[in-house]
Amino acid sequence: MTHQRATRFLNAPLDRVRHALLDPQALPEWNPAFRSLNGPARAATGTRYLITVKGELSGTWEYTRIDDHDIDTTWQVPGFRETGTWHLRPHDYGTIVTHEFRHEGPLARLLSKAYRGVAELRLDRLTQRTAAAASLANADS
Repeated sequence: MTHQRATRFLNAPLDRVRHALLDPQALPEWNPAFRSLNGPARAATGTRYLITVKGELSGTWEYTRIDDHDIDTTWQVPGFRETGTWHLRPHDYGTIVTHEFRHEGPLARLLSKAYRGVAELRLDRLTQRTAAAASLANADS
C-alpha cells in the first residue's frame, strides 16, 4: 500500500474549490489518468461512475462522502484501488486544501514509483482549474 499527502493554499474561495472537485464530468480534463468517465453530471455519494483509465482499463469512480469541508472518493480498476480525501478549510480570502490518498493492489505496487509526487500534481491542477473558473467568472461580469 502507498500513501501520499500534500497541502496547499489556493487563492480561491471554498465554494469554487468544491465546485471543481464536485464536477465529475470534468475529471478527465484535469486528471490525465482518466480517459473517460460516464455517469450523472451531479455529484452524489453512492453513485458509481464508469471510468476508463490509461492502458484502457475499465473500472468505477465514486464519491463516498461529500460534506462542507471534506470530499472522499474511491476509484478502482482490476488490481488497483485508490481511496482519497480532499480536506478544505477556508482561510482569509482563499482555501487551504489537503489532498491525501492510498493505493492498494498488485497494479498499485507496480505503479508506485510513477505515482510519486501525484498529490502535489493534483493540487497544481486544482489550482489551475480554480484560477480558470475565476477568469471565466470575471469575464462574464
